[in-house]
Amino acid sequence: MRLYRHLRVLLLLAASLLLAAQPAWATKRVALVVGNANYQNAPLLPNPANDAAAITETLKGAGFDVVDSRLNLAATDMRRALREFADQARNADIALVYYAGHGIEIDGTNYLIPTDARLERDTDIYDEAFSLDRVLLAIEPARQLRVVIVDACRNNPFADSMKRTVASRSISRGLARVEPAVSNTLIAFAAKAGLTALDGNSKNSPYATALVKYIAKPGLDLRRAFGFVRDDVLQATGNRQEPYVYGSLGGEDVALVPAAKADEPVQAANPQAEIRRDYELALQLRNKPALDAFLNQHPDGYYANLAKLQLNQLDAEDARVAATAKAQQAEQQKTRLMSQGAQRADQEKAAADLKAAEDARIAAEKAKQAAQEQATEAERKRIASESTIVAALSGNKPAVGSAFADNPTVAALADDNTPPKLAALSAEPRQTDIAKADITKSVQSELNRVGCFTGSVDGRWNAASQRSLALFNQHAGTKFDAKLASLDALDAIKLKPSRVCPLICDHGYKADGDHCSRISCARGSFLNDDNECEKQRARPVNAAKSNDSQRQDRPLRQRAQASAGGYGAAVGHATASPQIICNASSCRPVQRGCHLEYRGGGGPGNEANVEVCH
Repeated sequence: MRLYRHLRVLLLLAASLLLAAQPAWATKRVALVVGNANYQNAPLLPNPANDAAAITETLKGAGFDVVDSRLNLAATDMRRALREFADQARNADIALVYYAGHGIEIDGTNYLIPTDARLERDTDIYDEAFSLDRVLLAIEPARQLRVVIVDACRNNPFADSMKRTVASRSISRGLARVEPAVSNTLIAFAAKAGLTALDGNSKNSPYATALVKYIAKPGLDLRRAFGFVRDDVLQATGNRQEPYVYGSLGGEDVALVPAAKADEPVQAANPQAEIRRDYELALQLRNKPALDAFLNQHPDGYYANLAKLQLNQLDAEDARVAATAKAQQAEQQKTRLMSQGAQRADQEKAAADLKAAEDARIAAEKAKQAAQEQATEAERKRIASESTIVAALSGNKPAVGSAFADNPTVAALADDNTPPKLAALSAEPRQTDIAKADITKSVQSELNRVGCFTGSVDGRWNAASQRSLALFNQHAGTKFDAKLASLDALDAIKLKPSRVCPLICDHGYKADGDHCSRISCARGSFLNDDNECEKQRARPVNAAKSNDSQRQDRPLRQRAQASAGGYGAAVGHATASPQIICNASSCRPVQRGCHLEYRGGGGPGNEANVEVCH
């Protein structure tokens, strides 16, 4: 018995030492990574497989306990993957799902599309795709943190062919805004709700590239990581794509890869940058508690003014909703009194109440519109000024000096110790020349790939490039402005997996696949102006042969006269008689001393000329 007690004590001590030796943050982390690229009924996507591979490698390097990577999932495989991952998440502290592929929003609900989906009708979405709520349900059992990253904000490839069963059903570009019902849940979109994401020109999309850079950085709070991702994507896309995060977390830092004690994060040298990131986080959460918390921490300054404008917008929206509800109640009350045959005074009072409620609703609508326009304009100017700084700092030094000289706000934002004023925001949003040249080169390169552009990819949008985009519009059924190389046009061209414009060859050559080959005509044929082989015609006969032919066709009498004339010309030299007499049988020279006299008549058996001799 004593030996048994000693063994039990030793085992307990060993277990205690083993637990004490493990780091305090040793939590179980699981991830599901899905990349759908090879769609059976939609164009091939170039990046999802590469993006999924990059995210998988990053999470494995970060020490995740389980990283389940799946590519090109059909509906059955996708259902099985979600079911199996739900079992993994049930025993995990942190559960993360990354999805790259096609997504679609219908009536405010987001769906992830398997590779075998057909979506011939809008109602097929319920049978052939998976709603985002189904993904959230799979990770809900995780104990501490749930994260869903959706890199599917692309154009809907089924929109043109999908039949609408109900005309009022909404099918929008991009994905719809979401609000997680479970706390400590974040949903990250590659682009803001209602907008589309870009695939970029490299192996990975701009969003996946930024995720790999920041998502597994040790000790970096997840909210700040997504803020860094947003900054990188905005800069890489010329402010055309802005990633967004929905959901909320607590006040403590939450990192996918906690930092060791020796690697405690150091306070940033630029306090203005910290305030900006706090403001952007509160703006992405977009609710009053988040904005109030930001104002409590930063009550004054440039970003505090922006936060107050956002709060005014939310208050105006709440007032509009309340006024609309009150107007609906007043209308229902009026309808009820009329149907019940109430007294005239009661009906008139109900009508007056309805008019007052409707006036209040209209006023609330106008106030909400004004507040929204004011907040949107301030936010637009903020992004424009900050993007100007980024463009200037990423270029040469003279550009920096020029930006500071022309815009005091830019200089104030660049100074770590000088917070800018809201009223000083005046810069208009613009793309840098470098970004425009990159977009132009990308469009030219893609037009060349689909056979619509044969010039040099030089970043100059000249007349040849404009004709090429117009040619693409003609054969692809699009209506892009040919005068501008736009990102929307770039996205549409990238969706085409093969040649769009027919191959045009010079005269003497014909299209042979993607190349032009010389036309060879058979012997006796030649290449005509229509670029076709044509059989040569027989050469025309010469004049001598023509005269002989005509001579053979003349009447016998004319041939005799001609031959006699020739004889007379030969004999007349000896006889000196220039005249010839002919009868029905032959012709001869007139005898010497004789001459011809015309006696009239002529015709068969009656000679017109008579030889007269003296």
